[in-house]
Parts: sequence; C-alpha cells; structure tokens
Amino acid sequence: MKNIFSKKVEEIDEEYMNEEITKIDGDDVDVVMDKQEDISKKITSSNMLEKYTELAKVMFGMLKDYRKGIYTNVPWFTIASIAFGFLYVLNPLDIIPDFIPGLGYIDDLAVLSFGLRFIESDLHNYLDWKLESEE
Repeated sequence: MKNIFSKKVEEIDEEYMNEEITKIDGDDVDVVMDKQEDISKKITSSNMLEKYTELAKVMFGMLKDYRKGIYTNVPWFTIASIAFGFLYVLNPLDIIPDFIPGLGYIDDLAVLSFGLRFIESDLHNYLDWKLESEE
C-alpha cells in the first residue's frame, strides 16, 4: 500500500491492481482482520459501497477461515486481493479522499469492483465449501 496514492481513478487497471496486490503480505491481512469492524462500518455507511455489505461478510469469512487453517483451498493472490481492497477502503486519504461529498468513494468502488473480477470464482468456491461443511 506504499505507492497507492500515485494513481488517478482512471488509471486503476489490471496492471495497477496486480502490482499493488503482489505487495500484500501476512501482516496486511492481520491489519485487515484487526480493523474488520471499522471496514464493515465504512462499507455499510457509504451509499456507494452499500452493495458490497454482503460480499464483505463473505470475504471476511474467507479470511478468517484461511487464517484459522480451516479453508486452505484458495490462492494467496485471492487473499491478498481481499486484503488490498479492504485496506484501500479503510484509508480515508486514498486517490480521492473520502471526505469529498459525492466523489470520495468512487475510487474505493473502483478498487473493490476490479478486485472482485479477480476473485469471483474463488468466492463461489468458498461459499460452496461453506455450504458443504455445514451439512
């Protein structure tokens, strides 16, 4: 997350996301898990990010199960993508600062949407595994 502020919203693309996601490490995942409540509040309180509320719950569930060692059938890239997206949302001074009315969450929305494109099938696999393990 060191260089995350150097891009404009229009420049958030696959190459940028891949570069930033590869910088994520286990400590970043720990930060996300420690800040879960703050991230969840920010997502649910923002009109623009509200549609990600249920997805955020699934992603946090995957992170928890991964950290506990119960769900390991997931590539590190997926875990890093989730951590990157949540760290980005958590940061109030990202590309477009969140305090700018009407615009502040556009970049957060772009990062989450782009990240979901990378991990959608892994989220489905996790949900399938979760349903099977509950039976």
